Amino acid sequence: MLSTLLIRIFVSKSVTIMKHLFIILFLLCGLSAFAQPKVNDKPATSTDFPLCANGKPCDIYISSEDFEVVKKTAALFAEDIARVTGVKRPVSVKNPTEGKNIVVIGTLGHNRFIDEMVKQKKLDVSAIRHGWEQYVLKTINQPTENIDRVLIIAGCDRRGTAYGTFALSEAMGMSPLYWWSDVPVKRHDALYVEAIDYASKAPSIKYRGIFINDEGWGITPWASKTFDKELGDIGPKTYAKVCELILRMRGNMLAPAMHPSSGAFNKYPDNKLVADSFAIVMTSSHCEPLLFNNVTEWDKETMGDWNYLTNKDGINKVLDKRISENGPYENFYTLAMRGIHDAGLVGVPKEREVSLIEEVLTDQRNILSKYIPHPIDSIPQQFVPYKEVLDIYERGLKVPDDVTLVWVDDNYGYMKRLSNPQEQQRSGRAGVYYHTSYLGAPHDYLWICTTPPVLMYEELKKAYDTGADRY
Repeated sequence: MLSTLLIRIFVSKSVTIMKHLFIILFLLCGLSAFAQPKVNDKPATSTDFPLCANGKPCDIYISSEDFEVVKKTAALFAEDIARVTGVKRPVSVKNPTEGKNIVVIGTLGHNRFIDEMVKQKKLDVSAIRHGWEQYVLKTINQPTENIDRVLIIAGCDRRGTAYGTFALSEAMGMSPLYWWSDVPVKRHDALYVEAIDYASKAPSIKYRGIFINDEGWGITPWASKTFDKELGDIGPKTYAKVCELILRMRGNMLAPAMHPSSGAFNKYPDNKLVADSFAIVMTSSHCEPLLFNNVTEWDKETMGDWNYLTNKDGINKVLDKRISENGPYENFYTLAMRGIHDAGLVGVPKEREVSLIEEVLTDQRNILSKYIPHPIDSIPQQFVPYKEVLDIYERGLKVPDDVTLVWVDDNYGYMKRLSNPQEQQRSGRAGVYYHTSYLGAPHDYLWICTTPPVLMYEELKKAYDTGADRY
């Protein structure tokens, strides 16, 4: 049950999305490899639940008190039923009081109907309560006096609810890549869910996502000239489709595009709102401290040099501002200090590098503590020893125990470093930053994916077996 951790990709809807995301889907599928709902176009038994029968889809209910992602997911689920059957019924935002066959989608503590079923012991959620991204699916006969049958999709948290809903979408034939790759949908006149009482397990990897990189020739021109044409850049409309895809594939995290060919993610305030509406955790690459893209957001003319020795206050000023704006949302923060973009430290004597980075880590954690009202060891943070940073780490750099160490491959699919026995005991655990494409020396591989899935599995499995289960 192994998923990818952070997979670096570049995407273009018309050309390259298929080859990279099929690989990611193949590796992420471990998250949903256990018992799944079964949906047929004919009832196998009288206990099967009709999602759509005799040309009429069932009623779908959600609560106004639930999360925005639940509202989005329920609407997408109704659209999925319509894509398969050709008929659609709007989602009802209210507490159901009557009906023949209804679907109720909701999060524990945010849906009164579901909470009442739990209270009456008609719905057992003990396997998922206080869990992480888990859900239960259950059909209940006569849940109330005026409701004949209900299919409940209940999540322990907002993503758990979404995952449970999309599990049904997949079971009725909807591919997560239906939009990005135009995967056809097989039409059926009716849809029946076999009677079910299922509780999902927690994901093996806590944070799972993609990094959109080297986007200048792929998704940037496509988005700017077609999908986000008004903006002329990768914007909220494009990121909404990316976030939906990640969620459908049971991912939960995104490191956005960050090359100079595209605008910084936080240049457009709606981007982070879109990500949060899909319950996607935002993070940033190894060279973007605290969600700050120094490639396009740092202005040397007005801000000075990107040099922590000579301009510490200037750098921390922009990082402070970023966390003051983005701190209220769900993020996985990168603690880092390299040069601009993918360059190494500038103007720092070799003998000063270790102590300087330790100072950086302390300062950035202080900024997080300033704006996020949680203990620092409970705030998701990562440190990525990539390129020259691995050498600095190996020279004795002390990374706080609660910070996740994200190991990196050699840019060509082979892991350079894994956690030793001592590092495996760290509370922050470890993660992986893994390339499925690369732009850089000694040679690029962008157009054709040359990393065999079996190699990816072997390398990622080694990482997982040595504690890389956080990221």
